[in-house]
Amino acid sequence: MDDVVVGPLDLAGRVDEALAVQALAFGLTDDEVGVRRHVVLRHTTNHGVRALGATNSEGRLVGFVYGMPNNRVYWWSTVVQPYLRANGLDWWLDDAFVITELHVLPGYQKHGIGRELITRITDEAVEPRSILSAIDTESPARRLYRALGYHDLARRVLFPSAPSPYAVMGAELPLRRP
Repeated sequence: MDDVVVGPLDLAGRVDEALAVQALAFGLTDDEVGVRRHVVLRHTTNHGVRALGATNSEGRLVGFVYGMPNNRVYWWSTVVQPYLRANGLDWWLDDAFVITELHVLPGYQKHGIGRELITRITDEAVEPRSILSAIDTESPARRLYRALGYHDLARRVLFPSAPSPYAVMGAELPLRRP
């Protein structure tokens, strides 16, 4: 989409717009958005957090990504660590950049926006690898991640209160290009 521009995003300042994108892209309820708002704002205070947004010509946020250097004390790491350890892969939690969220509005999907967001944010990472979690189903998101070089590190990962299992995926940086 020619009218979409990717650039730095003030995630704390535009948290409600970002969560509106996530709600439409991911199918969140209002209650889930409320919980995630608190989480996102807490994340914005973490060391090294970075965010990029994709905006259309009217300045509307149509996609975003954010992430940070991983720290084993973060909640996400404490949940996935046993699954990775069971596969002998918990070392992936060290010196890795975590993609915390990546979402694009449905009408803007399949135009390369998600690919640009994730490659641009990981290109700026000083860590040698990236990790993320995605719902453990065959989906356009998982196909994108595989095309970029991510591979499954653990599957059937259960997060408290999440209705579906997730897969944890990892990739060496820089990400693969087409």
